[in-house]
Amino acid sequence: MVRVVVVDDDALVRSGLQLILRVAADIEVVATAGGGQAIEEITRSRPDVVLLDIRMPDVDGLTILRQLRALPDPPAVAMLTTFEADEYITTALRAGAAGFILKDTHPEQLAHIVRTLAAGAVVLSPRVSRAVVDWRLENGEDAASAVARLTDRERAVLVSVAGGLSNAEIGTRMHLSAGTVKDRVSAILTKLRVTSRVQAALIAQRAGLLTHPDGRP
Repeated sequence: MVRVVVVDDDALVRSGLQLILRVAADIEVVATAGGGQAIEEITRSRPDVVLLDIRMPDVDGLTILRQLRALPDPPAVAMLTTFEADEYITTALRAGAAGFILKDTHPEQLAHIVRTLAAGAVVLSPRVSRAVVDWRLENGEDAASAVARLTDRERAVLVSVAGGLSNAEIGTRMHLSAGTVKDRVSAILTKLRVTSRVQAALIAQRAGLLTHPDGRP
């Protein structure tokens, strides 16, 4: 059972997302909260996934994201936004968000998104992806140079990460154990000098790896 907390300042949005996810037999919304109650509810409920509004009037979603990422065993956090070009998106990306979801995402897709997040994979709405494709590496290095540091095997893993696959799915595809994949993903993040799978996926996109399924740069 995937445990979810929904954080949004709009009670109608919270109720709507809860109703949509309630249909899925393997997903349980264990709590909903506004920004002011978010950390308390998440600490108490210990969810696998948090759907977090990026803009809230009482407590900024980015502040909550940073607090959650500082926890010893943080949940996967996907930012909810109504804006395709929200200026907060790149900040959330650097802070370690696991994904970005537009609030008008089709209800049938939402359960799949939550399962993907719980499995440790990347969730990036195509429209949001276009909004952040100009994201730059903080050290100023271009994406092609960054991926050149990876081995062929690591580039192949990176392509699968960018494709939204979980560690278990990558392991099945590449005939590796989930533990081995986890170690390789950690090595990839270290070599790329990033902190999240979303950041790594964007580098793969910018470097053109997604146009070469064999992982060629």
